[in-house]
Amino acid sequence: MAQGYLLGVDIGTYSSKGVLVAAAEGNVVAAHDIEHNLSMPAPGWVEHDPDQVWWGEFALICRELLARTGIDPKSIQGVGVSGIGPCVLPVDEDGHPLRPAILYGIDTRAQEEIAIYERELGKEQIVELGASSLDSSATGPKILWLARREPQVYAKARWFLTSQSYIVFKLTGRASVDIYSACSYNPLIDIEHIRWLDEQVAGINPRPALPELLWTCQVAGEVSAEAARLTGLAVGTPVIAGTIDAAAEAISAGVSRFGDMMMMIGSSNSLIVKTDRLIRTRHFWGRYFLEPGTFAVVGGMATVGSLTRWFRDNFSQEELARQRAGGLNAYAALAELLKDSPPGARGLVALPYFQGERTPIYDPDAKGVFFGLTLNHTRADIYRALLEGVGFGLRHNLEALQAEGVRAERILGVGGGTKNLAWMQIISDIVNASIAIPAIQIGAAYGDAFMAGVGAGCFNDLSEVTRWVKPGMTIQPQADRHQKYQAHYSLYRDLYLQTRELMRQAAQS
Repeated sequence: MAQGYLLGVDIGTYSSKGVLVAAAEGNVVAAHDIEHNLSMPAPGWVEHDPDQVWWGEFALICRELLARTGIDPKSIQGVGVSGIGPCVLPVDEDGHPLRPAILYGIDTRAQEEIAIYERELGKEQIVELGASSLDSSATGPKILWLARREPQVYAKARWFLTSQSYIVFKLTGRASVDIYSACSYNPLIDIEHIRWLDEQVAGINPRPALPELLWTCQVAGEVSAEAARLTGLAVGTPVIAGTIDAAAEAISAGVSRFGDMMMMIGSSNSLIVKTDRLIRTRHFWGRYFLEPGTFAVVGGMATVGSLTRWFRDNFSQEELARQRAGGLNAYAALAELLKDSPPGARGLVALPYFQGERTPIYDPDAKGVFFGLTLNHTRADIYRALLEGVGFGLRHNLEALQAEGVRAERILGVGGGTKNLAWMQIISDIVNASIAIPAIQIGAAYGDAFMAGVGAGCFNDLSEVTRWVKPGMTIQPQADRHQKYQAHYSLYRDLYLQTRELMRQAAQS
């Protein structure tokens, strides 16, 4: 295998991360992170500034990694990029953004447009074409939202891009999107034949503004002179099409065989099961995976790690002060709270739907709920209830997947949340399954670097990721704890069913 380095950069919800990796052995030579925030200009709207957050942080990460290591940019054999998605970013002919980027499923603005598509196409036809029902993660309704609510922006749009495809465009000048990400452009894509639909529905036909379809590891182009000036990368460096962050995270977790499931615990949650066939589903998202002949069923919860961030920012001033003073990490300090609350949080149950919910309930109006509060409950009980609520949500997803005929043969846990081993034990106990955590966790950027290596010819295919990713610890479920959680899980499920209409009323008030 040729010697050299591979660059991977991931643009996340609250931070961006880049790594330089030695191609031969997969050792990380340097890493750099940058934090950023969301913009929520209206209820249900969640946006990013694409130049400041996506492209600006990508360029800054590149310059920082090169400066810190002193590596010759010409020794970088390939660049891989992933990002939050699917997002909607309309750009003009020159690639200039026409408005802030509309983010993935946590942005729920296009509910009326979902109803319009369902009325015009029919729910069965939508699933037949796109292998999934429409929900707030679908790109098509958000493009229709632009056509109906911001027609001047829609009229000027030359392309509708997502996060990583915008960076690839800035690097290479090629407007493309990987097929895995494109499967989220429902109902604008015929997944069976991997092609954009060329017909007018709901008054629009955006096909001429949809980017070229490429496989994830396919080289989209080379770093241009202007991009090299801004990033420090060498002119001519190969850049792959890239993908959505969750899929890149799946590669970094070691997903390599059919039946593997990646369970990512980040700001949100993503579940990806690699399958050997295309599965059409109403409760999840069926799609192609990252290479020809591979498929996936994808699910996810809207708010997971962001719940612990919310708790930290609003109820943990002591931990925040210690963090600012250079002491114990605030999240590590929070994990200590679990010692002060027994399993079951003294009867307190939380619904973790703080920004609506994705799979399997598809409810943008869902709300967070704490049920059973008494004067005896403490801050520790509230914290534990949030973590257990995530566990209950994951169990709900796994049960719904099994009902669709999809079984996870091996669960690979990754993401910032897996650093909280007590939380991982809670989840393992609730879902009654083992969770394998890689020995070294770096994240989606690591997967990006490996995928860049496939595109550059350093590896034959993605199954060779086992050269880099080595197994670490495995969390085993405790039978007694699982049994204790049974009643709490039943209450969790009933609580949503009993309150969802009230949630809908609250959203309309």
